[in-house]
Amino acid sequence: MRVILAQPRGFCAGVVRAIDIVERALEKYKAPIYVRHEIVHNKHVVDNLKAKGAIFVEELTEVPDGAHTVFSAHGVSRSVVQAAEARGLPVLDATCPLVSKVHTQAKRYVRHGRTMILIGHAGHPEVEGTIGQIDTPTHLISTVEEVAALELPADMPLAYVTQTTLSVDDTKAVIAALRARFTDIVGPDTTDICYATQHRQTAVRDLCSMADVILVVGAKNSSNSNRLCEIGLEQGIPSYLIADASALDPAWVEGKEAVGLTAGASAPEELIQEVIEALRRLGPVTVEPMDGVKEDIEFRLPAELRT
Repeated sequence: MRVILAQPRGFCAGVVRAIDIVERALEKYKAPIYVRHEIVHNKHVVDNLKAKGAIFVEELTEVPDGAHTVFSAHGVSRSVVQAAEARGLPVLDATCPLVSKVHTQAKRYVRHGRTMILIGHAGHPEVEGTIGQIDTPTHLISTVEEVAALELPADMPLAYVTQTTLSVDDTKAVIAALRARFTDIVGPDTTDICYATQHRQTAVRDLCSMADVILVVGAKNSSNSNRLCEIGLEQGIPSYLIADASALDPAWVEGKEAVGLTAGASAPEELIQEVIEALRRLGPVTVEPMDGVKEDIEFRLPAELRT
């Protein structure tokens, strides 16, 4: 069996930064460090940080007075920031800089008098954080059909921003529908969506031309991991999202000559290696890294954690 490794795969710079913030905070301030929401959507990462002394909560009310608190990579609403300030909590913001960029873009559009449309998935923490950063009502949509259902005048000054982890193709279709329906609408180009999302999706499309089946390592609540699996299925390749090697069903790869293997942006490389070892237990395996984009982007840590 050939195992073809997607390039790039796994951790992106925003995830690396977020995890580093929690680990360095634990080193500097000692346990416990409180983290609002999962730092990234991966149980293995969260469990590893829990073992080191991080405590994950969903609400700031669960954080004791004076405790060091980290905001997750997905970003938070302004009300959460204000609540932390009101209590004087020492906060480290692990929001991905590319998510913060979306917040900045949205605020600029609102200042220019435009009504905001957010392309994203309801309930996702990044979407909730972005909506909570915008002072005016925001229209949340995720499909071309929902564009048609918007009850807005065709000539109203509008602007759109997008959830960073969406499928680039899906976003492109929704943006095209918005531009076709509304005459005064602005927004960032699809190339402005998270670089890691684009790179990993491109790699999976390339993988589809080489593999008989695709395995995506990632959590079920990871938006970008789900998108990678969906792309494989759209290309007609059997594709499966697995949390780790224990979720691998041998029937998926039985009789397959080439297995494509990738991972969502919040899945550590060790999980990929464990899947390879699980495949080796089924028979002889050769591992072939794909050619692809080499990512060398790094995001700076908060000043108080820099060495």
